[in-house]
Amino acid sequence: MSNSSSITHFLLLPFADTRELQLLHFWLFLGIYLAALLANGLIIATIACDHHLHTPMYFFLLNLSILDLGSISTTVPKSMANSLWHTRDISYLECAAQMFFFLFCASAEYCLLTIMSYDRYVAICKPLHYETLLGSTACVHMAAAAWASGFLDALLHTANTFSLPLCKGNVLHQFFCEIPQILKLSCSHSYLRELGLIVVSVFLEFFCFVFIVVSYVQIFRAVLRIPSEQGRHKAFATCLPHLVVVSLFISTAFFAHLKPPSMSSRLLDLVVAVLYSVVPPAVNPLIYSTRNQEIKDAL
Repeated sequence: MSNSSSITHFLLLPFADTRELQLLHFWLFLGIYLAALLANGLIIATIACDHHLHTPMYFFLLNLSILDLGSISTTVPKSMANSLWHTRDISYLECAAQMFFFLFCASAEYCLLTIMSYDRYVAICKPLHYETLLGSTACVHMAAAAWASGFLDALLHTANTFSLPLCKGNVLHQFFCEIPQILKLSCSHSYLRELGLIVVSVFLEFFCFVFIVVSYVQIFRAVLRIPSEQGRHKAFATCLPHLVVVSLFISTAFFAHLKPPSMSSRLLDLVVAVLYSVVPPAVNPLIYSTRNQEIKDAL
């Protein structure tokens, strides 16, 4: 038996047992990672350099791309390195840092997606008040609040999780350091504190999700009243990709942290983790750039 004070490293879940499949995983993740770096980097550079895109919607999109880069850079490179060098190790401190930065980026991104739904609601439903409600100062304050919320959420979860006594080994059945996998190693009822914190976070995120849904209900009602078919198409093209991204991100993250133990399996946990940690950062820039004429013109 071991406890948290004697654990110096954890063993992450390999994607495959054979060397050939490990190398296949490395090349696959390398392709996804490079695509995410290139796409998000292009969006950041384009928005920063083109003054026509210095509007609230693109300001929030720039922040989203920065968070996407941080999120995927926290988990994927370590998994790639482990597959390439045929190892599973991650140090105790590296695991804590990985959990903190991933939670920071993911929580801030969720807050930012909520803000972006409000931005679209005001732009479509209250266009005459857009400049008043979403001035430059208000946008900076909202973005700062999203980043601060992500930092606080990550700090609370990471500190609470790694303060638990661990006595069930050091094997994590995941390709990165995830809260549910750390909790499985806990040997005391102290883990209930972290479960309680997760429940509180989920309730807060659920209220954000309700806000997003209500915003989009109002948006779609307003869009359907637009007489111009071209205007309706443009509004739907702007809003639907955002709704798809939010739904994928929220549903998979909720399922990963709230599913009952009876539904847990190595393959299912792995697939769900990839869907909420790897896919959104790689897909977000493609959705927003390919469906947005202003971004394509600026590029």
